[in-house]
Amino acid sequence: MKKLVFLLLFLSTVSFNSTQKPEAYDVGEWFKFRIHYGFINAGYATLEVKEAVKNNKKVYHAVGKGYTVGMSRFFFKVDDNYESYFDKITNKPYQFVRKIDEGGYTKNQEGFFNQDNNTVLVKDYKKKKENTFPVTENVQDILSTFYFLRNHPNIDKLKVGESVIVDMFFDDEVFKFKLKYIGKEDLKTKFGTVPSMIFRPLVQSGRVFKEEESLTVWISDDDNKLPLRIKASLAVGSLKADIDGFKGLKNPFVVKVKK
Repeated sequence: MKKLVFLLLFLSTVSFNSTQKPEAYDVGEWFKFRIHYGFINAGYATLEVKEAVKNNKKVYHAVGKGYTVGMSRFFFKVDDNYESYFDKITNKPYQFVRKIDEGGYTKNQEGFFNQDNNTVLVKDYKKKKENTFPVTENVQDILSTFYFLRNHPNIDKLKVGESVIVDMFFDDEVFKFKLKYIGKEDLKTKFGTVPSMIFRPLVQSGRVFKEEESLTVWISDDDNKLPLRIKASLAVGSLKADIDGFKGLKNPFVVKVKK
């Protein structure tokens, strides 16, 4: 499972550049995903929107956590913490936190964005060093990307087969990925049948993913653009994540057929 949890979660929406006040979410939103590896209940992931102050202004503070449970934790312990501080209007990130423990593989980093100079200062507390990296003008970190993508109205205007490219800073580099809109589906969830939109990001096949189109993601076809399901065909086995709980949504959650 490793760091796939949050890479998968942010891929569950699509957008273009946006500079408008968020309509899809607000402070207080929280939701949880239940993650299965094959037939095993492997763990959970949560995302929450809080509020903080950066540069003397109120900003969003997103906190994402992922962890294994039960026997999965015995065989492969995961405790991941991702955080992002980003602007309430432009969504540009000010700071990110990445503190993870994945089967003994650990990272403890903070990144500080300088939007005027298009750079990010990364402090690696584990290695006791820091480096400054150049970034693109509208770059996002992994969590700010997720919220940036949910908010733009163009998400409802995409045609089947259309794709977009988004820049994200991750693992000391700007990562470009292509995301393709597949279509719509009434998806059965624990909350009932929910109208959804389907997307498929193109990923690199090989060590982790089986093929370029190994990922499929579903989001609610309402104003929340809430992630509902993620499926991945891995080089070894398969992974599935389903929405397990939520609260504090900014907009009504549309259920076509209640369970």
